[in-house]
Amino acid sequence: MSWEEALSEVSDIFVIGGGINGCGIARDAVGRGYSVRLAEMNDLASGTSSWSSKLIHGGLRYLEHYEFRLVREALSEREVLLKSAPHIIWPMRFVLPHHKSMRPAWLLRLGLFLYDHIGKRKLLQGTTSVNMKTAAVGKPLKPMFSKGFEYSDCWVNDARLVVLNAKDAQERGAVVETHTQVVNVRKANDLWIITTKNLRNGETAEHRARLIVNAAGPWVDKVLGQAFGSNSSKNVRLVQGSHIVVPKLHSHDRAYIFQNADNRIIFALPYEQDYTLIGTTDQDYNGDPSDVKISDKEVDYLCSAASEYFKEPVKPEDMVWSYSGVRPLYDDGATAAQEATRDYVLRVDGGTSEPSAINIFGGKITTYRKLSESMLEKIEELIGARKASWTAHSHLPGGDFAVSDFDILVAKLKSEFSFLQLPLAERLVRSYGTRAWLLMQGASSLEDMGVDFGGTLTEREVNYLIKNEWAECADDVVWRRSKLGIRLGKDEILALDEWMRDKSASSSQAAE
Repeated sequence: MSWEEALSEVSDIFVIGGGINGCGIARDAVGRGYSVRLAEMNDLASGTSSWSSKLIHGGLRYLEHYEFRLVREALSEREVLLKSAPHIIWPMRFVLPHHKSMRPAWLLRLGLFLYDHIGKRKLLQGTTSVNMKTAAVGKPLKPMFSKGFEYSDCWVNDARLVVLNAKDAQERGAVVETHTQVVNVRKANDLWIITTKNLRNGETAEHRARLIVNAAGPWVDKVLGQAFGSNSSKNVRLVQGSHIVVPKLHSHDRAYIFQNADNRIIFALPYEQDYTLIGTTDQDYNGDPSDVKISDKEVDYLCSAASEYFKEPVKPEDMVWSYSGVRPLYDDGATAAQEATRDYVLRVDGGTSEPSAINIFGGKITTYRKLSESMLEKIEELIGARKASWTAHSHLPGGDFAVSDFDILVAKLKSEFSFLQLPLAERLVRSYGTRAWLLMQGASSLEDMGVDFGGTLTEREVNYLIKNEWAECADDVVWRRSKLGIRLGKDEILALDEWMRDKSASSSQAAE
């Protein structure tokens, strides 16, 4: 192929990394008219983006570190994101008990006043005071807690948020490749030449792009060193955050935020109907980001912190599941991990007479859309503007319904497919929104759902995920496209994995 012929295949933007920032940027950019290619070395959301506390929140404790810009931006984003994806994001009320030996009540109320008023809030309820002696939310707690506050944030299915951004990007024209690693980049004639390796079969390919976005998260410095050959200093600080899941600790639908003696906070959140999620920890991490595991010390910390508040102590043996991830925070030189900034930094390398790369350091799920808009401002400066910003009033796939219409949607799905049990109908709408009808298209009986893998997961849903959402193995399905792994036994997950691999092998043979 001549250089002139290759120019016709040049992408405007090549994104490295399929986490929330990479997929959000790809979606925003392709929607503005840029040609985009994205490469993720593993599955989408397989790193930091699937191991969060599952919250769209302003960051109440960030006020103590005077990060007002970040808090204001995050608070304003809550309702923007809620309206864009009301199937996977929904309002949640948080109870903050007043602990007499920690922050005074007036300081908590001042912080919550700021929380209510420095961001745009129309859909979410404001802060109220709570009498912990008489309110239902006080009953699971120790009698020493007599007063508290209740405020609003949102819950999010974090991994699905990533996948839906990738899906929307793909449907708008972006090329999204999973299990594809960027192994080398070099400059030639004002373009980047990017060499990728398909980790399924080892095949390599070359791509050309005008600009590279390095959104590799915890691997951002590794990409700079190995693919770009840069000897730049350390840019991100890896901070390990771990969570534990225990059987449900209370019957109401509220979440708790607890202060700890070390000035940190933990959450105790309703999780998957029957469980409580407790987290998170904050400690520096120096190992392989793909091999992070919860430590006994972290388990003890979370159990002890929760037991300071709950009447019934939380014990390590109560734990039914745990997960850990690392957050690639911008290395601002803070002494303690919990004090490191959660804000993001975008750094441009190159430019003027050579192609540019923009690196992302830090960031959080709540502000991913604003980070994408900031990134597009830099991209416009470097390679020219196309269409105007558009994501603030858009819907993610399946999210084209009003926040208040979720129950109406469930009833409609249940009515049209009467053989579905209500819990399954609710889960399908909660996962796929209006696209649940696409998944169910052609089904007229329970038999049409196919193989039952357990936990309400059926062959029909797995086929949908394989065809539409890049799912290739059981972990993709039960831990990222859903959290059904918590309900399935090891043998059931293994059987699903074998079924998916057999299906993939059969498809490959048919293609040959």
